[in-house]
Amino acid sequence: MTSETLRGDAHGLVRRSRLREQGFSDDEIDALRRSGVLTGVRRGVHRLTDGGGPDSAVVDHALRARAAAPGLSPEAVFDHVTAAVLLGLPVWAVPLARLHVLRSRPTGARTRGDLVVHSGALASDDVVEVDGLRLTGPARTVVDLARSLPAEQALVVADGALHAAVVDGRTGCPRPGATSPDDITSALARATGTTGVGTARRTLALVDPASESPGETRSRLRMHLSGLPTPVTQWPVPGTRYRADFAWPELRVVGEFDGK
Repeated sequence: MTSETLRGDAHGLVRRSRLREQGFSDDEIDALRRSGVLTGVRRGVHRLTDGGGPDSAVVDHALRARAAAPGLSPEAVFDHVTAAVLLGLPVWAVPLARLHVLRSRPTGARTRGDLVVHSGALASDDVVEVDGLRLTGPARTVVDLARSLPAEQALVVADGALHAAVVDGRTGCPRPGATSPDDITSALARATGTTGVGTARRTLALVDPASESPGETRSRLRMHLSGLPTPVTQWPVPGTRYRADFAWPELRVVGEFDGK
């Protein structure tokens, strides 16, 4: 057998058991890993290497979620940062080493290897399917992260979800991570009584759908924490075709965030 006969799924993932079915011996599979043709994703799951250079941590996290999905309990859904990644939402400085799933039951939360299992209530409206995977929808994901992450990281995700809806309105092309302020308010109401919901309310009171990048979100939060006046975001500069990321028109001051 040769590497040309390797066949993976649409994401290039292939299970060791499937490779054996295709006729590869364990020695051949190990040789393909050493040569770089295959890259380990999770135990028993590999990815066909495309030679395009190293993947980002976000891409790696999404691939590991796909690799783990067949082994999860039928009622389990991806949640927290894993749901955010699969929804295409921006994540900044959020640990990605572990996958997160939720099972709708009162107890049983645990960490096992690279998998964090959460337990709690899960309404049917909280669940969406994205590319064959079941996960918490954007509003529920935003609230869960706002309950458990520092404000800066949580606000990046929340702004990203709201801005996705703004972009959808312009382009007419719905994105799975888009949500609305009303949906987030409803998700917050359903979270009443859970750990961290008060923190989530304070964080999500600062969202701005006009924020176009994590850098803009973080800059705006730093302004808020420093006691600066709240800026107008994406302000059309008079007499030009440009918009300023931040503006205080009454002070004749504008600000920009540029860079990664």
